[in-house]
Amino acid sequence: MTVSERSVSARWEGGMRATVDAGGFEVGADEPVEYGGAGSAPQPTELLLASMASCFTLALAYSARKRDVLLEDLTVDVTGHYDGPRFDAFRITVKAASPQGPDLERLVTAARRVCYVTRTLESPPEIEFVLG
Repeated sequence: MTVSERSVSARWEGGMRATVDAGGFEVGADEPVEYGGAGSAPQPTELLLASMASCFTLALAYSARKRDVLLEDLTVDVTGHYDGPRFDAFRITVKAASPQGPDLERLVTAARRVCYVTRTLESPPEIEFVLG
């Protein structure tokens, strides 16, 4: 297996706002007014939840396509539970008009194997801080 890396770059815009270059797309991050920001973009913690929700949604779509399963009206909601300055738990709620019941459960099981974000959070990697 080939080892690869993926990087993004954040640039401080002043106040509590940053702009992230992610694959050539700009994504803003800011804090709400009550935390010293301008409320002009999602909070970084909301972007983490968005990353989980979007990755798991795409993993479900991939798993359904691979199995020729009709997937209709899919939504994935992710809720993080704060414990001090970190999340200590996440809840992922999957809803679909089709499939339902055991067929949807099988898709969720398959998606759990291919979702990079939730797999990363289930077994956290080492974090290295480098000063440049």
